[in-house]
Amino acid sequence: MTTELIDGFLAAIPLPAVMVDQTERFIAVNDDAATLLGQGVKGRHFATILRQPSVAAAIEGCLRDRNPRVAKHLANDGAQDTTFAVTVRYVPGIGAVGGGAVLACFDDVTEREQAGQMRRDFVANVSHELRTPLTALIGFIETLRGPAREDAQARDRFLSIMEGEASRMNRLVGDLLSLNRVESEERVRPKQTVDLTGHLASTLKTLQPVAEARGVAMKLEAPEDAVSVTGDPDQLQQVFTNLVENAVKYGGDEVRVVLSRSERDPAVRAAAARVQVIDNGPGIDPVHLPRLTERFYRADSHRSREMGGTGLGLAIVKHIVNRHRGRLRVESELGQGSVFTVVLPE
Repeated sequence: MTTELIDGFLAAIPLPAVMVDQTERFIAVNDDAATLLGQGVKGRHFATILRQPSVAAAIEGCLRDRNPRVAKHLANDGAQDTTFAVTVRYVPGIGAVGGGAVLACFDDVTEREQAGQMRRDFVANVSHELRTPLTALIGFIETLRGPAREDAQARDRFLSIMEGEASRMNRLVGDLLSLNRVESEERVRPKQTVDLTGHLASTLKTLQPVAEARGVAMKLEAPEDAVSVTGDPDQLQQVFTNLVENAVKYGGDEVRVVLSRSERDPAVRAAAARVQVIDNGPGIDPVHLPRLTERFYRADSHRSREMGGTGLGLAIVKHIVNRHRGRLRVESELGQGSVFTVVLPE
C-alpha cells in the first residue's frame, strides 16, 4: 500500500487517527490527529508524543501480538480536560518492509465521561439529602418507643421535628419530580401567551404572608400596559415564585420585582421581556455565582437547609428559562444585595 493510499485512508476516517509501523514511528497522521497531538509528528517515534503509559502499552502490545486493544488518552483542549477512548487495531502488509502497522483511532468521550460523573454525583447528593432526615426519623422513632414512651412533652417535641424532616423529604421528592419533568420538556417550545404582569402580581400576592412573617416589604414595578410573552404559564409561575421566595428568605427587608420590555434585548437579540428580582440583603460571594444553578449547590448550605431549601430550585429555574429560549443572569456583591434577571423572548 502506497503512502498516498494510506494518507487518503486515514483522511477518510472521521476521527483523529494515526498509524505506527514496526519501526515504532508514525507513518501516517490525519488532520484531526495533527490538531490533537501537534503538527509535525509524522516520522517521529510514537513514545515521544503518546507518553501516557496506557496508550503506549496498547500500541506496543498490538505491534507485538497483533491483538486489538483499547486505552484511554487524557488531553486538554485549552478550555477543559478531555478524554479519548483509543482503539488500537493491527493492519498487516504495510509499513517498513511490509511488516504491518497499528491503526490507532481517538474517539472523544468527554461528554459521556461527564454525563457519567454527573449521574454518580446526582445519586450521591440525593442519597446524602435523604439519609440525614431518615436517620433523624429512625432515631426519634426508637426514642419514642423507648425512653420517651410516657413523656408527653418530649413526644410532642419529637413529633414536631419528625414532621419537619418528613416535609423536607417530601419537598425534595417533589423538586426531583419537577426537575425531571422540566428536563424532559426542555426541547419542546411552549406556545401559550402568558401575561407576565398578572403572573408577577399573583406571585407577590401568594407570597405576601411569607414576606409579612419575615418583615419583608415587596414591591412590583411594571409598565402600565400589560407585558406578555409566549410561554408555559405554570412553569413561569414556578420561576417567579422560586426567585421571589428566595429573595424573601435570604435577602434583606425589601424585595423589588421590576418588569420591563425591550424591542431588542441584547441577551436574546430579539424583542423580550425582562424580569428583575432585586433584594437588599447580604449578597452572595462572587465565587459562588457560576455554580448557583447546579443541582444541590448551596452558597450557604446550613442556612438553606434551615430554611427548608432542597438545593434544586435554581436548577429548575435554569431549565425552565432554557426551555423558553431565555437567559438567566445573577449579579451580586457581598453587602450589596442580589439581582436575579430573567430575560424571555416574546
